[in-house]
Amino acid sequence: MFNSRSSIYRCPTGAVADGTNIHFKINLPRNLRVSAASLIVENDAGPVYRGDLYWCGQQDAFNEWWECDYTPEKTGLFFYYFEIISWRGPIRLSRVMGGEAVLGGCERWQLTVYRHDYVSPDWLAGGILYQIFPDRFFSSGTEKAGVPEDRHFHEGWLEEPEWRPNERGEVLNKDFFGGDLRGIEEKLPYLKKLGVTCLYLNPIFESHSNHRYDTADYSRIDPVLGTEEDFCRLAEKARALGIRLMLDGVFSHTGSDSVYFNKEGRYPSAGACQSQDSPYYSWYTYHHWPDRYDCWWGFPTLPNVTETNPSFNAYINGENGICRTWLRRGASAWRLDVADELPDEFLDNMNAAAKAEDPEAVVLGEVWEDASNKSAYGVRRRYLLGGQLDSVMNYPFRDAILGFLRGSNPADMMEIILNVLENYPPHVIRILMNHIGTHDTDRAITALAGEPAGNRGRDWQSVTHMTPEQYNRGITLMKLAAVMQYTLPGVPCVYYGDEVGVQGYRDPFNRTCYPWGQENKELLDWYQRLGALRSSCPCLREGSFEPLMAYGHTISFLRRGAGQELMVAVNQGDTPSQIPVAPWWKNSYTLIGTLDENGCLPPLSCLVRVRSVKEEDIPQPPEDTPSEKDENI
Repeated sequence: MFNSRSSIYRCPTGAVADGTNIHFKINLPRNLRVSAASLIVENDAGPVYRGDLYWCGQQDAFNEWWECDYTPEKTGLFFYYFEIISWRGPIRLSRVMGGEAVLGGCERWQLTVYRHDYVSPDWLAGGILYQIFPDRFFSSGTEKAGVPEDRHFHEGWLEEPEWRPNERGEVLNKDFFGGDLRGIEEKLPYLKKLGVTCLYLNPIFESHSNHRYDTADYSRIDPVLGTEEDFCRLAEKARALGIRLMLDGVFSHTGSDSVYFNKEGRYPSAGACQSQDSPYYSWYTYHHWPDRYDCWWGFPTLPNVTETNPSFNAYINGENGICRTWLRRGASAWRLDVADELPDEFLDNMNAAAKAEDPEAVVLGEVWEDASNKSAYGVRRRYLLGGQLDSVMNYPFRDAILGFLRGSNPADMMEIILNVLENYPPHVIRILMNHIGTHDTDRAITALAGEPAGNRGRDWQSVTHMTPEQYNRGITLMKLAAVMQYTLPGVPCVYYGDEVGVQGYRDPFNRTCYPWGQENKELLDWYQRLGALRSSCPCLREGSFEPLMAYGHTISFLRRGAGQELMVAVNQGDTPSQIPVAPWWKNSYTLIGTLDENGCLPPLSCLVRVRSVKEEDIPQPPEDTPSEKDENI
């Protein structure tokens, strides 16, 4: 009756720019004796449009078409459904899985309407991101000046990070391994060989913990990592190799041990804790000065800031503020920590500041859910409508990839992927940060093949490691996960060490040092191969995505664009899988994998084929009626 993902029923499909005319068609059984049909469009406040559909002909003796046009004039998040008047009375046409329709029900289809003049920068599309936890990647061994005396350094690079609480039950995260900016610079050739085009660096600003999410001074590089000169040189050397830098911006809170708050009295100037006359006092919300104040998730070491405070906003987003200053020094992008805790006004200002300094600057946000319809603290967010976030961290794709490879229903996992592609604007999709693990999650190989941690604490996590059998299976599953990560729409983001099989549960066990000299070469070779694949396949830059199969234990899909088609099939099961291949694919070139003598995809394997294609060679569905093939897909 209707499918929001098919241009036969909705043209264009997906998110649209404001002012775009959308043509709707529904296909109704004639035995309902429909006398009228309506399209109802709503937002969170209620109906915004109700329009008639018009009868436009019979499909056959049993079905008939109704159609209408609708043009959203403003940006926003909208939802729609259809209502028909039949011999049985009014009946609602509602959404079900796959974007299809059912008579009755209450679900609505989503319509994302974004700003028509907003585009995302080109340079990240088609590339590869690489996330580095700076203290744990590589140490240059350079002597550092100005390092506080309360920093504890490990003697061995591969020692376990500290995790045991002190006598007050606190884990202070004050142990360091000495990874630094010069170390990253030394490893640029390694990163170039992986195909990396952008380094996402976890916080590098002065802080008194190894994770540095408790910022002490946004204007200074942490002395353990090096100097401003080291940063500028890294940015310059990386840019010369076609690699840009993305910085982690932690702007919802600062550290209590900071030049701004100064709870520990470390800094000579008066912070908000020393004086109510401090220039930073208005940034914070006190309930009883100086000991009771708003803090991030109840952690007193992380006092919240009021992001809309004029002084704070000027400090971060002003002409000479933090945002523009570090772009001026060589950064190309900002990743915003806990974007759902940053108010709209601040995100507007941050985006404007970044684009004023560099129109090609990327502003990307940490959002764990579907960012197109996210509500946070009772407010529907408008991250993706234009003027706030260029894109987001793609946790839904992570859930789909890992879920599929751990045995979840492939159809459900494909639905996660298709929902994102239907709801997100195209300029967001092209630079989605597609990760399968970060500093906030279990290592990907552990999540795929290790024993689930569940609610077990750090005592259990610290002593639990994968068995040789689990690890070998994990390497195989990592290969399959990486193939999906590298070929789905967006930009793959590799968490340092994932490409060589580093395992570990949650913080701090997912933040161990990169094992230089002890890498899993098999997996590393695989990632380097995928890097070469991305650079040689222009259809992966922003080509279309078409699902081919999501059944049993197999997922298959097609990417099409730039005169090229790429077919990907992944079998996560322990038995062979029959992969339907169209006749014209006999002239394709196999990049990865092979079929067995029966034409099946072997267990725990993948197939990647590519072929050149002209526009006139692409099979087209009929204009007026859906084909049997389209309905099955």
